[in-house]
Amino acid sequence: MICNAEDLSPAQKAAVETLLGRTVQQGEAVSVRTFEPARVTHERRLEIAAELRKFFAEVDAVGQQVSEEEAEDIVTEAMRSVRPGYRPHQ
Repeated sequence: MICNAEDLSPAQKAAVETLLGRTVQQGEAVSVRTFEPARVTHERRLEIAAELRKFFAEVDAVGQQVSEEEAEDIVTEAMRSVRPGYRPHQ
């Protein structure tokens, strides 16, 4: 469901603002969506984590060795590609 902020009743607007933790501006649209989280057992989570560790160990084994500074630059570049205003924490 998508509503324009100006179409919300005062009670709806107050509820949305409580959830967002900020005021809703007149030109904004509000979208509400529900979903059921995936049910993953603790054992399956452990299996997935083990598979990921194995995968990354294989990637690390065949990858080029880079300095910590080069690795940071790679991560920063990747972050900027999806968040243009990104600045790394110093």
